[in-house]
Formats: sequence, structure tokens, C-alpha cells
Amino acid sequence: MDARITVVTLGVDDLERSLRFYRDGLGFPTEGIVGQEYEHGAVVFIQLQPGLRLALWPRKSIGHDTGLEVGPASATEMTLGHNVGSRAEVDAVMAQAAMAGATIVKPAHETFWGGYSGYFQDPDGHLWEIVWNPQWSE
Repeated sequence: MDARITVVTLGVDDLERSLRFYRDGLGFPTEGIVGQEYEHGAVVFIQLQPGLRLALWPRKSIGHDTGLEVGPASATEMTLGHNVGSRAEVDAVMAQAAMAGATIVKPAHETFWGGYSGYFQDPDGHLWEIVWNPQWSE
């Protein structure tokens, strides 16, 4: 199997609230909610970078589509990493997320490996790490 991830889907409890957070708060471009004509089809797609989309899909719809029972959400299941070009950019993104309604879990700080990062949670508790790594380019 070639590693070709093209969509990362986040299960959400309130699609409208998540749309407002990502589109209006973080400024992610999207056409909004599509697929509302289908019983479990309402979804938001956000183009992150060429070849990669973020999907916001109700947890109940994911449960229906997979046949799995919707269980309790856990913030520690995974994190999304957003690498930026400087410490100042980490601070700016963290501030923007806070203004959009994110919960700051761990303020931006120097890391043990020589970088700078912070964590926030979106309205559904998904963890984002905003990180500057001096060894990586954007």
C-alpha cells in the first residue's frame, strides 16, 4: 500500500458550529455544508493543501456509514500537526484559534527538542499542535 492520505475526517457533534469555527474563526476556505439532501450525507470539505482535504462529518453519520456504535470522544486518540515558519507564527495561530473559540490546552512554549509549540482543541475536542521546528521547512 502506498501512503497516500487525501482526506482527514473529523467526527463532529454540531456541523454548523464546526463550520463556523474552521471557516469563520480560522479562515479555512470551504464551500460550506454539502450533501444535505442525503440522510447521512451532510459534510464540510476544506482544502488544506494540494491533494489533502479536511472533512467535518457528524459522528452519528460516521457511525451509520461504518456500522459502528458512536462511543465517547477522546482528545488523546490523535493530534493534527500544523507546522509554521517561526515562533511568532505559532503565537499568531494560537491567538487566532483562541479568538475563534478554541480551548488552549497548552500555551506555546519552548520544546525539549529545540522547537516551539502549543496545543488547542476545536469545539469537538480535536487536538491541534501548532509547531515551529527549526529543522523542518514548511
